[in-house]
Amino acid sequence: METTKTPLLGMTLAELKDVARQMGMPAFAGGQMARWLYQRHVAMIDEMTDISKANRQKLAEAYTVGCQAPIDEQRSVDGTVKYLFPTAEGKFVETVYIPDHDRATLCVSSQVGCKMNCLFCQTGKQGFEGSLTATDILNQVYSLPERDTLTNIVFMGQGEPMDNLDNVLRATQVLTADYGYAWSPKRITVSSVGVRHKLQRFLDESDCHVAISLHAPNHELRSSLMPAERGMGIEEVVDLLRNYDFAHQRRLSFEYIVFDGVNDSKEHAQQIIHLLRGLDCRINLIRFHQIPEVNLRGVDDRRMEAFRDYLTQHGVFTTIRASRGQDIYAACGLLSTSKKIGEVRHEH
Repeated sequence: METTKTPLLGMTLAELKDVARQMGMPAFAGGQMARWLYQRHVAMIDEMTDISKANRQKLAEAYTVGCQAPIDEQRSVDGTVKYLFPTAEGKFVETVYIPDHDRATLCVSSQVGCKMNCLFCQTGKQGFEGSLTATDILNQVYSLPERDTLTNIVFMGQGEPMDNLDNVLRATQVLTADYGYAWSPKRITVSSVGVRHKLQRFLDESDCHVAISLHAPNHELRSSLMPAERGMGIEEVVDLLRNYDFAHQRRLSFEYIVFDGVNDSKEHAQQIIHLLRGLDCRINLIRFHQIPEVNLRGVDDRRMEAFRDYLTQHGVFTTIRASRGQDIYAACGLLSTSKKIGEVRHEH
């Protein structure tokens, strides 16, 4: 992709109409471009065959589609596939495709690395290398080999979505708009640790499902695991969420990685019940996957099930999320491209 050209992928219908107008093309050409992009997934402007050849040539002088195929893939024994996508800035992000019977979920990234630096997350250890553009985010869907099988998208890959809110909102707008992918917002879940002002704006401007990274039910413990707690505490997050309706179309979930001897006691479960009392939500318990130089351990299945059962018996609907792609470092908290950036540059 030529960096001097502006990508069309990620543009809204109004923006594509503006492009048509600026190029001296008919007004309806914006709608034609949207169809070629979001329904037919062309790789080159010259493939937009219902636009005149002269207009396509003019368009191609200033614009490019903006799609880039993955440059590497790893396949797990359980069918999970991890792709390495290049970004417009010459960096790389990991994207995970998770097939599961009649469902196929894509875990997309919103940043290269992450500023949040949660103790238990490999992405945080990478540090922050930049936010993705809407083009970069959508390209993970657009250029996915299994794109046509997708049923769900989760913004749970590399990065904190609220720290790149404008581009995440633009990407979800294209995914849900009639001119775009026309997906129901119910097929998309956006995760967050909770970022002041940004989380509220997301709740106001999007109808997508919300997943909050909880991981600890009190301020002291969560602060020790997640530095972001000091910016927007979990009680403040929950107070904000109480202002929204999660009883009908939109779903609220809390992600909770269970650590042995850290956040897995009956007292912790009771604190969760107290914290979330009255909220229409569910908890997803997640197994911890060991990362280097971090002194945390996961719990066995029996402990995990006992924690789940206690919460469920006390009115908090709780499930244990199946761990997928662990053998290719595609499971929760394991995504990182710090080494790959060096490796890929060396290879090329």
